[in-house]
Amino acid sequence: MNIAVRYYSRGGNTKKIAEAIAEAVGVEAKTVSEPLKEDVDILFLGSAPYAFDVDDEVKKFIGSIDVSVGKVVNFSTSAAVKSTRKYVEKLLEEKRIPVAKEEFSFRGALGMLHKGRPNENDQKAAAEFARGIIS
Repeated sequence: MNIAVRYYSRGGNTKKIAEAIAEAVGVEAKTVSEPLKEDVDILFLGSAPYAFDVDDEVKKFIGSIDVSVGKVVNFSTSAAVKSTRKYVEKLLEEKRIPVAKEEFSFRGALGMLHKGRPNENDQKAAAEFARGIIS
């Protein structure tokens, strides 16, 4: 099974979760600035909501996908909004790339809000989630 992990992170919260997922599935977490170069069965894609959308870098990455992707597993971090799924799913629909029903979202720190998150337990939960997806 060919698996990739891509993420966009401004403050480092999504990066921590991406790295936990990547380690659990045995691949390297890379930022969305690195395009997919080969077909993948599962793409774990991480982002956070900014102004009720995803960052333009995530949009650019999705728009640049020109390989076969079996499915995308969304994961997201946010201090307030629950998930980026609806934003990512809309972009992937245009590319005819399916989004898995399963997703991982959690609270990330923003100033004093959710201070200390993601923590070690969040990272362990992300790793367990990822292992469950590939098993």
